[in-house]
Amino acid sequence: MHHGPLIAILVAGLGLAFVFGALAQKLRISPLVGYLVAGVAVGPFTPGFVADQNLANELAEIGVILLMFGVGLHFSLKDLLSVKAIAVPGAIVQIGTATLLGMGLGLLMGWGWVAGVVFGLALSVASTVVLLRALQERRLVQSEKGKIAVGWLIVEDLAMVLALVMIPAVADAVRGAQPGVPSPLSGQFDLGLWGVLGFTLMKVVAFIAFMLVVGRRVIPWILHWVAHTGSRELFRLAVLAVALGVAFIAASLFGVSFALGAFFAGMILSESPLSQRAAEESLPLRDAFAVLFFVSVGMLFDPAILLRAPGPLLATLAIILVGKSLAAWLIVRAFGKSNGVALTISASLAQIGEFSFILAGLGVSLALLPPQGRDLILAGAILSILLNPVLFALVDRFAGDAAGKAKPAAKPAAAGDVAAPEPAAEPTPDLDITPTTLSDHMVVVGYGRVGALLGAGLKARGEKVLVIEEKSDAVATARRDGAELLLGNAADPAVLAAAGLDRARRLFVAIPQSFEAGQVCEQARRDNPALPIVARAHSDAEVAHLTRCGATLTIMGEAEIARAMLALCGAPETPPSEGEPQPAA
Repeated sequence: MHHGPLIAILVAGLGLAFVFGALAQKLRISPLVGYLVAGVAVGPFTPGFVADQNLANELAEIGVILLMFGVGLHFSLKDLLSVKAIAVPGAIVQIGTATLLGMGLGLLMGWGWVAGVVFGLALSVASTVVLLRALQERRLVQSEKGKIAVGWLIVEDLAMVLALVMIPAVADAVRGAQPGVPSPLSGQFDLGLWGVLGFTLMKVVAFIAFMLVVGRRVIPWILHWVAHTGSRELFRLAVLAVALGVAFIAASLFGVSFALGAFFAGMILSESPLSQRAAEESLPLRDAFAVLFFVSVGMLFDPAILLRAPGPLLATLAIILVGKSLAAWLIVRAFGKSNGVALTISASLAQIGEFSFILAGLGVSLALLPPQGRDLILAGAILSILLNPVLFALVDRFAGDAAGKAKPAAKPAAAGDVAAPEPAAEPTPDLDITPTTLSDHMVVVGYGRVGALLGAGLKARGEKVLVIEEKSDAVATARRDGAELLLGNAADPAVLAAAGLDRARRLFVAIPQSFEAGQVCEQARRDNPALPIVARAHSDAEVAHLTRCGATLTIMGEAEIARAMLALCGAPETPPSEGEPQPAA
């Protein structure tokens, strides 16, 4: 049996991404760097095997669709509207700033103002995958800064949709129809620039109206019907079909990007009780195709550009890392947000990605942008993606240092404190990390289904309970149960240090994510070697992992359910399975 280019790129791309990603992890740098290096290895500018670039781009597009669908599942329309006051003007001002800087650089290189505008637009829009992956790794998507960053990104994407439609019209107006150069608009419509802009806005509005009127009824109904069939396989298939199908309809019928179509599909589904299950079912494919996105970006990188045009490349990188970031920081600060929020937004947007590649390709195909401009955009994208984790690390460190200087008079949210609500201007988790004054207390990390039952039980027994949580719905539940709250990510050392682990009686790690739970266990064990730590797991492998990370007792839910069932039958309890630790005395 002969294999085709699809199998070859899947094997080579995922295989090398695993090898280089594992190496990057071993070297304590972001695995994204390894994925990009894997793309360079299978790209046309290095010797050896060369993967099919067109197939790589299409596979990467699927990753963007699934990632945006997942974000939509956790980002409601209410959240989007809640940040419109800063996201809309902020994105517009930042796009304008980056476009002017790019146009200035283009004029210095003798390209002309049209090429400069296309070049600047390509430098103004951040990568969806990079931004969302960075926020998800830090569990910031549901925080205020995460909502602002994602809302900002959506506005940028909408602006780029308009740009992609207007650029051909600009090409027609500037040079007229030329033999051999495509002219998608002049051959079909004669609308002019304002007509094209209005027509595009009408299509976007029509798509949103379609999703709010039809999608809001049809999508939840389909998934509820499938859920009642009892088939997990069919439910997983339905989730993928909805994500990919809506994205395709958005692009084909309404001219909206795949990413925006998938985002709105997820946002509509987020109103359904099945949203959490849909997110879990789409996660494995989402991660796999996101890796292929970075591989496809790496394939575009020509290392020779570093030697051919070092000056223009440094200037391009300065616009992406300094110009855009400074503009974003000033805008966020002008809206009265904290320095930590402004720095996080700046780092999130200090890179370029998929829309930049599309704009560059369109500009070159329409003879508006010289090939050197495309090379600079690709090199700037690669280098900015490589440097983005470094920027986030600096922001995390700076924010952590700043948090340590918080006012000591500030008081954490105490049990039953209804008369002193959170300040409306600063609801971000990492702003409320004033150390607790509790002692001999129980610390519960995560207040989802398991954590809420545990916390309520502890409070009923008269225990002092401190909850570490960052999701708004879980925070509301913890307040209702009368627990003291520490808002933030427990994997953040500054947040965990504020929980008073040196005085705590026991730590319960109730979050289901074993990797994050392992980080919490490791840090807690370093802070207090004698602290009893109880964690949850779903498999023997997770039990072993959490035990190695320092958990005193790891409880596997399936095993406890089986014991309870046997107890109801009057059967003797079975001993723990191999690899499952005995309860601590």
